[in-house]
Amino acid sequence: MRRSRLVGYLSSVLLAVCAGLTGAATAQASESAAATGYVALGDSYSSGVGAGSYTAESGDCKRSTLAHPQLWADANSPSSFDFTACSGARTGDVVAGQLGPLSSATGLVTISVGGNDAGFADVMTTCVLQSDSSCLSRIATARAYVDSTLPANLNSVYSAIRGKAPNAHVVVLGYPRFYRLGTTCLGLSETKRKAINDASEHLNTVISQRAAAYGYTFADVRTTFTGHEICSGSSWLHSVNWLNIGESYHPTAAGQSGGYLPALNSAA
Repeated sequence: MRRSRLVGYLSSVLLAVCAGLTGAATAQASESAAATGYVALGDSYSSGVGAGSYTAESGDCKRSTLAHPQLWADANSPSSFDFTACSGARTGDVVAGQLGPLSSATGLVTISVGGNDAGFADVMTTCVLQSDSSCLSRIATARAYVDSTLPANLNSVYSAIRGKAPNAHVVVLGYPRFYRLGTTCLGLSETKRKAINDASEHLNTVISQRAAAYGYTFADVRTTFTGHEICSGSSWLHSVNWLNIGESYHPTAAGQSGGYLPALNSAA
């Protein structure tokens, strides 16, 4: 009798353990299956500045219906889509104000950020309005910041995303190469153009390294923009836009659909 009771007790324990494991696996699978929402974070290259067609609700953030996050959502119909990218955003702005929609149900996160931290707007203003030497000096300052300070700032963003959206596939989008070199083109000198391109390459290298450290996917748009840089004759980037200065050096609608969207499609 005692033995039969012991056998019965052990059997019931084993059944309970198996049921618990099965339930945990089912719950994990359900959570993974539910992680299909999409959240688009970042700066003006993600919000779509330069593409036009800005939504009224986005105000100064200038989120465009022609930006690559909206185009991807339109084509793929995620279970939810939250577009919080904002013109001018730095890493601290993303952490402080853009992460609200992230959750365990978020299956995809995209982000472009880092250029404003490095002083992108001031670099371009200096290079457009001042001498070659002033341009090179300002770029050197930006590169030093990218090396010394930006990595930790990116770590803060990527860690925050990991904490709030643990099931998400995260795609970190880079920045295009701005100029086609070796061509006859009005505007900046070849010296300035090359220095700006080199600085963009360096920024992409640092961003991609930090993304890789977190297991995130880096989407390199330099390939898709090749042949469509400023001075290419078929540019997908605004040069200086005196009528709307904030759109200067940002992708056009064609740059969003032809440059950024294919890179996101490949990485997502």
